[in-house]
Amino acid sequence: MKENRNNRLFRPGSNSSLFITAMIAILLSFLVAAVVMIATGIQPKGFFDALLRTMTGLDFSKAGTAQFFRPRYVGEFIQVSLPLILCGLSIGFAYRTGMFNIGAEGQLIAGILCSNLVALTLPLKTPLLAVLCIIAAGIGGGLWAFVPGFLKARFGVHEVVTTIMFNYVAMYISNWILKALPGSNPQRTVDLPQNSLLGSDFLRKISGNSRLHWGFIVVILSVLLYNFIMNRTSFGYELRAVGFNRHAAAYAGMNAESRIILSMVISGIFAGLGGAMVAQGTFTYGRVLQGFENYGFDGISVALLGGTRGVGILLGGLLLGGLRSGQPLMQAMGVPLEIAQIVSGLIILFVAMQHGIERLLLFFGKRRLKEKEDEEPVIAESSPNDYLSQGSERAAQATEDAAAKDAAGEDAEEGAETSASRQA
Repeated sequence: MKENRNNRLFRPGSNSSLFITAMIAILLSFLVAAVVMIATGIQPKGFFDALLRTMTGLDFSKAGTAQFFRPRYVGEFIQVSLPLILCGLSIGFAYRTGMFNIGAEGQLIAGILCSNLVALTLPLKTPLLAVLCIIAAGIGGGLWAFVPGFLKARFGVHEVVTTIMFNYVAMYISNWILKALPGSNPQRTVDLPQNSLLGSDFLRKISGNSRLHWGFIVVILSVLLYNFIMNRTSFGYELRAVGFNRHAAAYAGMNAESRIILSMVISGIFAGLGGAMVAQGTFTYGRVLQGFENYGFDGISVALLGGTRGVGILLGGLLLGGLRSGQPLMQAMGVPLEIAQIVSGLIILFVAMQHGIERLLLFFGKRRLKEKEDEEPVIAESSPNDYLSQGSERAAQATEDAAAKDAAGEDAEEGAETSASRQA
């Protein structure tokens, strides 16, 4: 009974434990960052005010005025978070199927390239072009992840090595192709067709002229699809089984090689969709990259922070998106750019200490439970023989009481007869 109560108190690996440890990791990272800022002469208030204003649009210093709520901050924060969430889904999907995809950055760039190519080469004048660009971006990311998956499944080549190498290959191939397009210069291509973009006047109006776009619908559908595949399908179960133990899954009749390849392809599709969010939502032209976007690498942080769960990845992407989007405002408040990066790194550091945090929670939980049990009165356990003996004692006592009552009644009757005879 005691063991069951402890298990109900805190179960490592459950959704509740992952949420609790993530919250503790975030709080500890903020605390350490505040200490660092104070030690270097920076006021932590500026950092937290900028983060709050970025994620909520509320500026309490201007309460009661028209500038109290500025939706533009919220719109920019959401659009920055969208590719982070999709890259987090990419990393999380691969991780839950036993793969460690470090190539989300390259798969995102492949998605950007495919989206730009479809937008610049297809002569369509309808909004269908935007949908085709999104599909092309997903296919591009999936195909770019196919090769590492194939090498892993067929030849046992470690996916960490191949995916890292493919990040650089993707960037340089993308730059070479975009520069070769008609009208391009060393920095950018010509403007993309308006019907290929995800932005709209409606969203721009309600978000204070921000770059918020319809890509958030793609992200919501991706999160739902992620959860459905992982938790509601036999296909997802097979993917997780192969990742857990490839040889045992093969012995059970599963095609381990095909499952490994499909796992990487689906992971790449999520990252490629993130590329569409950047190509069609954030920018209006194809860019020749001078370096990595870092969405894919930050996706590792998002996946770890979210515990590789769909909803957790969504929330983790929003947090890191807020840190990333709030950097200009932090700088305006006197907080260096590096502080946001330090906080992001600290979050990952404390999330990596998940098992240590769980052990501490279990220790203090069991200790508190033991103290509570010690305070409760001890009730002695009784056997069936005890109940029988207690029943016999109660029966004997009842018999004695009945005999005493009878004797008292007889004495009363004798006394009454004696008094009556004396009166006669």
